[in-house]
Amino acid sequence: MDPLPLTLFLLPDTFAVCRLPAEAALPAWATAGALYAITRTAEELSLVCPQQHVPADITCQTGWRCLQVAGPLDFALTGVLASLAQPLAAAGVSIFALSTYNTDYMLVPSADLQTAVAALHSSGHVLA
Repeated sequence: MDPLPLTLFLLPDTFAVCRLPAEAALPAWATAGALYAITRTAEELSLVCPQQHVPADITCQTGWRCLQVAGPLDFALTGVLASLAQPLAAAGVSIFALSTYNTDYMLVPSADLQTAVAALHSSGHVLA
């Protein structure tokens, strides 16, 4: 199945991608906001959340804007992330991707948001 064109929504918050020690307890600030993601591995506790909630002493990368793919997406659909990542890579835009049961999210640096939107639009995607 071909995922093109995809409809995307720009979320209002600016996000941070944070790294805590693998054994760290989940901090309350990490779950504030309408969108947050938590991934724990043997090496780290990785968090994505609105940057306004992140304490100053936390290791993180700030300044990410989030594009949400309109969903829900069928699990049989292939190439969704590739159809977003390829034009962004060609435009020199870094990404941080998140997936949920219903849909995908693509974080791009705030400074590259206009470039990202233009590249996605040129590839047939629609920003609603």
